Amino acid sequence: MVCAPNLLKDLPNSALAAVVIAAAIGLFEFADLRRIFRIQQWEFWLSIVCFVDVAVFGVIPGIGVAIAIARIEFLWDGWRPDYAVLGRVEGIRGYHDIKRYPNARRIPGLVLFRWAAPLFFANAELFHQRVLEAIAESPALVRRIIITAEPVTSVDVTSADVLTELEHTLSESGIELRFAEMKDPVKDKLKRFGLFDRFGAADFYPTIGSAVDAYLEEYAVDWKP
Repeated sequence: MVCAPNLLKDLPNSALAAVVIAAAIGLFEFADLRRIFRIQQWEFWLSIVCFVDVAVFGVIPGIGVAIAIARIEFLWDGWRPDYAVLGRVEGIRGYHDIKRYPNARRIPGLVLFRWAAPLFFANAELFHQRVLEAIAESPALVRRIIITAEPVTSVDVTSADVLTELEHTLSESGIELRFAEMKDPVKDKLKRFGLFDRFGAADFYPTIGSAVDAYLEEYAVDWKP
């Protein structure tokens, strides 16, 4: 085409269009779309919307819309994250979601609460609400609640204030607030906020197992892990 461009001058436009269409068809990954639809339909529809935006508005505006939608999805997932009350399942090590394992054994007087997201302004109040709901739904009188904080990767100022409020509310009800498996960078943030000293270093356990053992020993609860 470079050395003899005149060879294509009499080629019909329809033939050139067919070449372009054939090349463009190869850009569509139908197998990947089917796989995305099977795994997570939300991402499938996001890809379809992005495709339509690029086709209608152009490449740059379409990509801009796609980025905006992806950011909204990220905030939505962080705003309403997964949470669970944990119990002991026979034959499985560790502690697991009692909704997925209805036969899981719960520790009398203790609530193990897992929050699977960073704590920030968009979900802090929801965290506060879910913790109180977990305590209210406990079949036994709650003495202590342990936040299994391994999935919590960050804490902001708003959520720090909510933690302070939560600790005050629980202490008025005679319930102790403790943490397990919290990452050191998150602890460092709590230290800057002045919360680490407020709670006390003894309120942070390295593992869920050590937190449970400490509770069983302090309250002489007859329960076998």
